[in-house]
Amino acid sequence: MITLQNINCPIEIGSILDSSFSQFIQTNYAQSKIVIMVDENTHEHCLDYLITSFDFLTTAEVMMLPFGEENKTLDVCMQVWEALSEYGIGRRDLIINLGGGVVTDMGGFIASIYKRGIDFIHIPTTLLGMIDAAIGGKNGVDLGAYKNQLGVFRFPKALFIDKAFLHSLPEKEMVNGYAEALKHALIKDVDLWEQLTEIEDLLELTNDEFLAKIATIKVDVVNEDPQEKGIRKILNFGHTMGHAIEGYFLSGEPIDHGHSVALGMLAESFISVKLGKLSQDDFADIEQVLLSWYPVPVIPMDDFPVIVELLYNDKKNHSGKIQCCLLEAIGSCLFDQPVSEELFMDSLVYLMSKTSASLN
Repeated sequence: MITLQNINCPIEIGSILDSSFSQFIQTNYAQSKIVIMVDENTHEHCLDYLITSFDFLTTAEVMMLPFGEENKTLDVCMQVWEALSEYGIGRRDLIINLGGGVVTDMGGFIASIYKRGIDFIHIPTTLLGMIDAAIGGKNGVDLGAYKNQLGVFRFPKALFIDKAFLHSLPEKEMVNGYAEALKHALIKDVDLWEQLTEIEDLLELTNDEFLAKIATIKVDVVNEDPQEKGIRKILNFGHTMGHAIEGYFLSGEPIDHGHSVALGMLAESFISVKLGKLSQDDFADIEQVLLSWYPVPVIPMDDFPVIVELLYNDKKNHSGKIQCCLLEAIGSCLFDQPVSEELFMDSLVYLMSKTSASLN
């Protein structure tokens, strides 16, 4: 069992059967009602393992969220809040969020708002959730095409990371999480970048020590800046353009969050070079790795203004200027960097120049 030094909530990495989960629940919530939040996938593949392993969960209420980013909406939250009221869930009760990033984002938001906040814990079941989404206390939902436009900072009471859940994942979900692992390395750890880019089988990431090493980057940054007033903003590298691309595709055939972030990292690395911050050699390395894993989908040039409109509504902006993170080198990131609309358009032209090559 590996315990990360998180000042906001305990994080344990290892089999949940050997963790403090049972003691934690029975010490703090023995008299509480428990709600387990799942989606269709975790209901089918993960719920039985959890409930059959802990007798005290057999009486828990199970609430199933619809699967997918397109369902991360206030309308779905309203339905859940109404159901929580019907079940008589009170302020001393507990929500367990069992799922990937959408479930932890949404479940945390639902718990944080309901009755001005009830306790919740996260049990992430995807690689992306384990190393990124479930860590850090950000909870929220989308507003139309605008990602995480509604949300709060509120930390779970505990976080339990068990790699056993990863074995039920399709490969594309591992690829999805791999993008966030690469992001952690690009902003903070050149040695980790070298390790990650040498991986041939993503199952190598399921080693507890490797999971802990990747997750520790986010934990350390969040510990230093829990409310994202400064250094924590580097965790948004790739997310300004990435969220715009993800939002654009929500109205048609959605693409995964990790895939969108990978494209965003590619675009923002391109901008970093254009502004003289990142070397051509580092950019070539980043480009080769990202394009080998993440194909570039077609965005018609006529739709570029749609992407730009989404960029202007990004919550990281300031004084009417689009702000993003840029790289100085692999392992070194700058935040609060104003970037012109023209440069973002140039980065879209660059991405589209890679479309046919990446899809062959």
